[in-house]
Amino acid sequence: MKYPYPVMYQNVYCYDEMKRAEHMAVRETVGWYLWTHQIVEVTGTDCTEFLEMMFPKRIGNLAVSRERYTPMLNDAAEIVDDVVVMRMEENRYWVSTLFRADMFLWFDAHRGELDVAYEDITKNWEMYAVQGPKSLEMINALTENPVDGQKFFQILPNKIDGIDVLINRAGFTGEKLGFEIYYPKEKAPEQEKKLRELAKTYGGREVTEFQIMAWTLPCEAGFYYMRDLRHTNPYEVGLDTGICWEKEFIGKEALAAIRDKGAEREVVGFTVAEKDIHIKGRNMGNEGEKVFLDGEEIGRVMKITYSYVLDTNNGTIICRKGSLRPGNKVLLHGHEAVICAPKFI
Repeated sequence: MKYPYPVMYQNVYCYDEMKRAEHMAVRETVGWYLWTHQIVEVTGTDCTEFLEMMFPKRIGNLAVSRERYTPMLNDAAEIVDDVVVMRMEENRYWVSTLFRADMFLWFDAHRGELDVAYEDITKNWEMYAVQGPKSLEMINALTENPVDGQKFFQILPNKIDGIDVLINRAGFTGEKLGFEIYYPKEKAPEQEKKLRELAKTYGGREVTEFQIMAWTLPCEAGFYYMRDLRHTNPYEVGLDTGICWEKEFIGKEALAAIRDKGAEREVVGFTVAEKDIHIKGRNMGNEGEKVFLDGEEIGRVMKITYSYVLDTNNGTIICRKGSLRPGNKVLLHGHEAVICAPKFI
């Protein structure tokens, strides 16, 4: 008898040639896409002091034009956002987030009497990611000033066709070469046409699938999406590097207790060779598949997606620390998963 619901188990990634082509363009040539994060501009004579308090990583030692990825914690040391802080001028910063409304409420609750102001300036900009081995060539073909010497996590002014833009060497794909163009919003359609035509000359293409931008590319590189991080702390998810214990920040006392005691959970990776699977991950908007070892629940699936480079299903699990090791095998909804590091390429 034919199974009545085959579509439930059909892999939405491995059989989709458009998704595969968009993903592999980033890995092999160049891919570009429009994905403007919300941009919060923070100013004022006390803005550095304020941001030092809001984030556990050092902010004040950033040189102008440099930036830093950092979590933002609540009083219990849980991650409530993960952002990139860019120092645009001595007393002017950009904070790139996907949760501006929540950030403003958090900022309002902690600003006190400090001389600091924050404004959502997203309406002024569009951000185009240009990622992959040929991204440097493509950016240099666009800009008036070559970007060969630009450092990673550095944002600098430039021009495209006489229009003032900002070029940021960064990206959410894990590529060694990747750039982001901050372009005046009213000129965006003009920029898109130029990017589309230029990418073809380098064997690249536009990335149109959100699943590729937010899930398959970042997961291969071991990056998180904020949904992965909810109700976790930096020590559980490997984001404790660079925490500055010499300053005061929100969540410091709770985080120090976790540091001293040791995290109770950790993130591991997994692959599933079987193509057609039905495994729930939190990235799909649910609680995540339960993970059992010897009949005991030890964790949940954080994310399940697909690695086009490895041509296998891949994802991450948050589990009891020390319970799973690379090479271990577990069953996830009846499918054999092999545990590995949470970075795949």
